Formats: sequence, structure tokens, C-alpha cells
Amino acid sequence: MYEYAITWEWLAFAARWFHVITAIAWIGSSFYFIALDLGLVKRPHLPPGAYGEEWQVHGGGFYHIQKYLVAPAQMPEHLTWFKYESYFTWISGFLMLCIVYYGGADLFLIDRHVLDISPPTAILISLASLGVGWVVYDLLCKSPLGRNTWGLMAVLYIVLVFMAWGYTQLFTGRAAFLHLGAFTATIMSANVFMIIIPNQKIVVADLIAGRVPDPKYGQVAKQRSLHNNYLTLPVIFFMLSNHYPLSFGTQFNWMIAALVFLMGVTIRHWFNTTHARKGRPTWTWIVTVILFILIMWLSTVPKLLTGETDAAAVAPPAFQKFAGDPHFPAVKQLISTRCSMCHAAEPVYEGIVRPPNGVMLENDAEIAAHAREIYIQAGRSHAMPPGNITDITPDERKLLVAWFESAVEGKKQ
Repeated sequence: MYEYAITWEWLAFAARWFHVITAIAWIGSSFYFIALDLGLVKRPHLPPGAYGEEWQVHGGGFYHIQKYLVAPAQMPEHLTWFKYESYFTWISGFLMLCIVYYGGADLFLIDRHVLDISPPTAILISLASLGVGWVVYDLLCKSPLGRNTWGLMAVLYIVLVFMAWGYTQLFTGRAAFLHLGAFTATIMSANVFMIIIPNQKIVVADLIAGRVPDPKYGQVAKQRSLHNNYLTLPVIFFMLSNHYPLSFGTQFNWMIAALVFLMGVTIRHWFNTTHARKGRPTWTWIVTVILFILIMWLSTVPKLLTGETDAAAVAPPAFQKFAGDPHFPAVKQLISTRCSMCHAAEPVYEGIVRPPNGVMLENDAEIAAHAREIYIQAGRSHAMPPGNITDITPDERKLLVAWFESAVEGKKQ
């Protein structure tokens, strides 16, 4: 039934909103505690076991904060744990992955010009990559290499670059970037769930039992927290990238991803150094700008986008269903006059140099492959064309609705 498309669209929106809310909570608390930790000041009057303190002002009040590297002498009556922000961010992100990329695997996940596989196989590869990624990362951290923080981070960077290249050999460019973000976010959330929180619980249990907690648990948790700190900004980039085809849909997209991880390091280094009151290293912004310019250059070499595939190879069943509907000739004519000036390999509309979101509607196969998006964006809603700049009429929108619903229900006119 055609109602399924509308329900699915709202479900995707609900999952995205849920993901944004939880991500804001997690990233906000993470950024705050990193800044707090780096800004702590050691003073002689601190109680035994306290590492440092900081005074802050916010909302008309003053806050006096002290940090204990291991634990205070006595367990506080009220102890707030910061963990559910991380858990629900991952859960909501995985829900979005299932709805958009697993539910629409033929269109959004699989690029048959890259790797001709079935949707179940692509989904299994996706799931396995997330699980195996965490195992490899965790083993590296627990290996002798883990004792060298910066050496470990260099090796982890190589792993991330390899995954960036690997995903582009498996999926569409859009899905590759999304998976790279999910791969990184899985490591970050698993750090909280598998290492940081369990270590903190061990310290709390020792304190309650009257034992002196082992400082190694705090040291390990701090190392994982440092990794999360430097991975946060690249994850945000990859989650936003699906709106910008020039980032994911070019020949050198995996190189762009590699440079994004470096930009995350340079930007976070500026914030970390500033919060630690060690100066303001403006060179980090110069390097970031240079890296971004290099990314812009890579996105135009070659000029043609290569991340999107011929829709005929993506969804043959969709082609047969939607292109074979009696409404299709009129729909094709409508799209050629109202949509294809932007949604083309070489857009002719002034100011548009690439097809929006990489969507091209120049032939029967491409139109059929994007039938649901056309139905939602230009039929059921007035989102497209933007501001109705091509003057699509109400009757034309009704035609798009009638075409999609007729094809879905298999009506014979």
C-alpha cells in the first residue's frame, strides 16, 4: 500500500530526530567534561585525593568543582552517571541505519557498479564490519602498543583510513560515509559501555567495600575517553555528509574521509590546548583550512560524480513497476520540464553545479528508482521544487501522487 511510504518517511524522521536529541546530549556532556578536565587547577588547600578544582559561573550561579583521580575517601550520597546519552545515541543511529539503508538497500546501500551483491549480503557485511571494528580496536588498545598513546592513535588512524577505502569498495559513496561514521561511533559508544563505565563501577565497588581502588582503571578509561574526544568531530561530519554529494560521491571520497579525520584532530587540539590554558595555537586553524581546501580540490577531480550508479542497475523491480505504469509517460514529461534542470549530470539551472543530493532524473530508470522520493517530496508535500521555482501546479502534483499510488497498488488503467 502507498500509505507505507508515508509511514516509513515519518518513521525515518522520528528516528533522525531521536538521534539528533541524544547526540546533542552526548556530545555536549563529552565536550563539557573534556574542557572541565583540562581546566582543572591544582591548589594546596584541596582535600586528600583531589587532583584539581575549578570555579565556573553559569545561569546566575557559581559552581565549585573538584576532581578525584581515583575516588574520594567516602562514597557520595548522590552520584550522577553519564552513560545513557552514549547508549541512546548509538541505538537511535543504528535504528536510522536500519530504516534508511537496510530498508532501502537496493537504492541507498548497494552500488552494483562497485559490488554486485544482494541486499541480505550487503546488510550482513555492514553488521559484521561494525562488530569486527570494535574487536580490532579493543585488541589494539589492550596490546603492548596501547601503552604508547600517540603511537596507538597513529595506528588507529591507519585502520580508519583503511576502513574508509574498504567501505567505498563495498557500498554506494553515501552509504560508505555513513558507515564510516557508524563504525567510529560504535567504537566510541562501546568504549563507554565496555570500558569506561565498567571501570568506574569497579572503583565504586572498591570504595564501598573499604578497599583502595587501583588507579589503572581510571588510566585506561581516560585513554579511551581521549580517543572519543578526537573522534567526535569526524563522526559529525560523516553524519552530515549525506546532504553533500561532493563529499561522498566523488572518485577520491576515501581520501576526503582520511583528511576529515585529520581536521578533527587539528580542531580538537585547538580546543583542548585552549581549555588547558596553554595558549591558543592558531596554526591548527591554518592547517584545518588547508586540509579543507584540499578536500574541495579532491571533490572536483574528476568533475563527474562517481558515487551514484545507474538507477537501472540498482532497482530493476522498481523500474518495471513504476516505468510500466500508464501514468508514467505524463510523469516523465512533467519531470523533464519541472525537475531535470537541476537533477541532471550537468544542471542548467543558474547556481546549481551538481545534482542536489546526487539525485539525477534524466531517464526512465532514474525516475523509477527515485519514485518514492518524488512522491514524498513533490507529490504529497511541496518540498520540491524549492520555493516552487519551476511553478509546478496542484494538478501536476496530483499526477505524481496518482502515478506512485497506482504503481504501488498495481492498478490497471
